[in-house]
Amino acid sequence: MAAMVTVQQERFTVRQRQVVHLIAKGCSNAEIADRLGISPRTAKAHSDTLRIKLRVPRRRQIPAAFRDATGEDPHEPESLSRAVGEREAPARPT
Repeated sequence: MAAMVTVQQERFTVRQRQVVHLIAKGCSNAEIADRLGISPRTAKAHSDTLRIKLRVPRRRQIPAAFRDATGEDPHEPESLSRAVGEREAPARPT
């Protein structure tokens, strides 16, 4: 029970929420990277961070663990953007 409370209290960044949504849609790290304008290695790093934060061994378990931890549907991008106190990261210069 204490482990679940810890996960629920942790905040997820806007970028992490975007990655959760794309994983839920079945995107690979390369596809996530392409859609978010980041490198595939950075996409993998986000995935690894989410696995650690959610305490799951497999990438494919991230959406269900996120839903269990937050009550938010990872398949609905609107529900992921309602994070209190979180802002969109500034756009990267191109």
